[in-house]
Amino acid sequence: MIKYPGLKSYVMKLVVGITGSTGVIYGIRVLETLKKLKIESHLIMSEWGQKCISMETDYSVDYVKSLADNVSDEKNMASSVSSGTHRIDGMVVAPCSMKTLAAIANGYDDTLVARAAGVTIKESRKLILMVRETPLSAIHLENMLKLSRLGIVILPPVTEFYTHPKSVDDIVNHVVGKCLDQFDIEHSLYPRWGSC
Repeated sequence: MIKYPGLKSYVMKLVVGITGSTGVIYGIRVLETLKKLKIESHLIMSEWGQKCISMETDYSVDYVKSLADNVSDEKNMASSVSSGTHRIDGMVVAPCSMKTLAAIANGYDDTLVARAAGVTIKESRKLILMVRETPLSAIHLENMLKLSRLGIVILPPVTEFYTHPKSVDDIVNHVVGKCLDQFDIEHSLYPRWGSC
């Protein structure tokens, strides 16, 4: 919760999209951290994002949904987050599949994740795409460059080693921490440079 002198308390609101690319743990950790920090979240999961939860983690779809304040079906184009009049502070897509990246880069709002991202762009709000694929083709790179030139943050889950990560959790926490840094959210997910 953010407090400003003379103003009512303000609760930051973020949309979190989880799409069908390997790395759903990043989106789950984003939600866990937002919940812990009392930052309001609105979750949208693609069909394959949901399927990846059971394939890659020990979590259930119901557990992941329980982490969010609001949940919308990816096919619900009447959801509040499909409109620019619904106030949010930004959006994170973690992980962001190449299909979703292509849809966002080309304004093809065929799912609620793509629509909410398009709304985030048109309303000049912060959008973070944790793109997941390797190797990257020229098509992937062109889509990323197109969005980067519009001010969208392309944040692939690339680890670092200066903190000497000892577990997968350490690696996930560092990437999620870098994501939250984009919104100036205070956290202790990883040690800062110079403190390790």
